Amino acid sequence: MLLVGCGGSEADDLLSDYQQQLAESLAVSAPEPQPPANIGAFPDQDQRLFDIPELRESLLNVYALRECQITSLVAERNNQLGRVAVPSQRWLYELELWRRLDACWRSEVPDALAESDRQRLERITTTKTEHLPWASWNALFGSSEWVGSFSRASQPLPVASQIDFDAHLAALDYLHEAVTHQFDPAWQPDGSTLADHLQVLSREPLTARVLRSLMLASQRLEESNRTLATALEQPANCRRLDDFDSSALRRDTNDYLMHLEAQGERWLEAVNAVFDAHPVSRSAPEQYRQTWLATSADNGDATAPWPRFSRALEAHRALLERWSTQCALTQQRQEDGQRG
Repeated sequence: MLLVGCGGSEADDLLSDYQQQLAESLAVSAPEPQPPANIGAFPDQDQRLFDIPELRESLLNVYALRECQITSLVAERNNQLGRVAVPSQRWLYELELWRRLDACWRSEVPDALAESDRQRLERITTTKTEHLPWASWNALFGSSEWVGSFSRASQPLPVASQIDFDAHLAALDYLHEAVTHQFDPAWQPDGSTLADHLQVLSREPLTARVLRSLMLASQRLEESNRTLATALEQPANCRRLDDFDSSALRRDTNDYLMHLEAQGERWLEAVNAVFDAHPVSRSAPEQYRQTWLATSADNGDATAPWPRFSRALEAHRALLERWSTQCALTQQRQEDGQRG
């Protein structure tokens, strides 16, 4: 089912209808639903990316290292197509260049080089070893597919989601694998596979949609919780409890919240795993992560969408249980009174 319009969504309709039915069952006024805030803007490119210096060596100096098989790579990177390559392709170039340099440095080639060329090879290899994590970070955080996943121009997830979460999670798993194995010569990167997984991420701004869903659900649950808490300060109204518990709307809302709980946790854990795989980071994306992607107060802001949603859902379940318990006690007293 598709989302309708810019001002509402199928999920919001469900949660607002649930609020209304809950209030009617409690015989109190329904809350006035307030619009949830939008998610924060993902950091700008100059705050996200590392500035990786180009390999500035004369053709003569590079040719002196021809036994390392880097001449064609350097020429490829410095031509016009190399300069406009997408970030993922630049990372594959840096990865291949580092692997050839590292393999060359560990071979017998340095022993046959002139001292100045041997020192040059050592310096370039060391530099490229330091820069490779920057390149893999830029490959992800400079890609339109990854940045688009955090787009603020997004809606909450639909109630009956047709999004292929497994395909998106597989894409994150591959990105995680690529980063963690980039220094492993036995792992072979594949440009087509990398491009395919990035393409999957471009289908949906899934991170943003998950966050928007969590924020919407939190807002509606907190409003409902205040209604429940106020109503339960008075003798529990139990007349419509059975109807509420057995209603299709209650069941659909519970199913949606359980589904969101499971999907939201899986997705945010996978996104955070990709962050964690990188041995380097920039402060602005890291701050965004702590503010918006935290899965607990221990690894970020306690008011982030997921911790907030978890608290609101837990409180809602506890209040519903309290309502049910009060009604059961009330019924027991009535039966005891009749017997007496």
